[in-house]
Amino acid sequence: MSKTVSISSPSQFKELLRSSKIVVADFYADWCGPCNQVAPLYEKLSQALSRPNIVTFTKINTDVQKEIASEYAVTNLPTFIFFRDGQVSEKVQDSNPVKLREIVKKLSDEVFSIGAADADSSSNAGGLNWRGAEMPRGYADISSQVELQRCELLNVDLDVGNLRVLFNSSKPSALSEGKGTAKDWVESDTDEQLMLFMPFQSVLKLHTLQITSLPPQDDDDDEVPMRPRKIKLFINKPHNLGFDEAEDMAATQTLELSEKDWNADGTANIALRYVKFQNITSFVMFVVDGDGDGEKVRLDRLRLIGEVGEKREMGKLMKIGDITGE
Repeated sequence: MSKTVSISSPSQFKELLRSSKIVVADFYADWCGPCNQVAPLYEKLSQALSRPNIVTFTKINTDVQKEIASEYAVTNLPTFIFFRDGQVSEKVQDSNPVKLREIVKKLSDEVFSIGAADADSSSNAGGLNWRGAEMPRGYADISSQVELQRCELLNVDLDVGNLRVLFNSSKPSALSEGKGTAKDWVESDTDEQLMLFMPFQSVLKLHTLQITSLPPQDDDDDEVPMRPRKIKLFINKPHNLGFDEAEDMAATQTLELSEKDWNADGTANIALRYVKFQNITSFVMFVVDGDGDGEKVRLDRLRLIGEVGEKREMGKLMKIGDITGE
């Protein structure tokens, strides 16, 4: 018996997005040849990987469910959209079986490990897959594309957290009852500047940068770290920059944050100049200074929002000319 759910209404689909951690949606049409070709593989994946309230495979006939297709900007068939906790995580607009298998396996492995953690401890309920701000419609959280083993964070206080906590999917401890006792954040060391180099596993398009910073509210303590104020962003660098070099270099985009940019969860949702952040293989974020009179800057979480393009060879950065054709 098929485990794939045929969607008969927008309300049914919305309910599935609420009840299942991962939803895989196959947007198809009966007349579409490539849709029919990939259908047996999709059904096989559904049979193997479907789990109640964890992974749900659906089929959406675009000739019948036009409202759903329009909401998620489906213009090519077949289109496969992967939802994680109700938000778009990946989007594949072809019938490439290798790519389909790869994404399904990655997402299912991740969710199954989360399910095991939930079974071991109920104390984290509601804290996994935390988001500090709304996801822009039509884009996905692509933070998993960061090649963590090759990242580099300069001027970091080694007595606090390491750079991996920035991409942690859990709710920051500063927003929990522990109030930050786990030290799952990073702070600058000798002054307020931080330099973070992030190479990617694939060529990306970046739409939005989400930064969470949750310094303790204690105005009487001179040691309390600050939130970032001025940030310079650079793309397609083969390695990290030096602080003096970054000070003098023209940035791809410079951000000036103020108190109004931070929401109740301590997250700044920053729309990037999308036309400038196309086809990128690495990203450098330079925190120039903090918003206040302190001596350190604190970062709790980072989320990169956009689209994933072609996968590149691991550990190999493309030169800018290779991408732009210059």
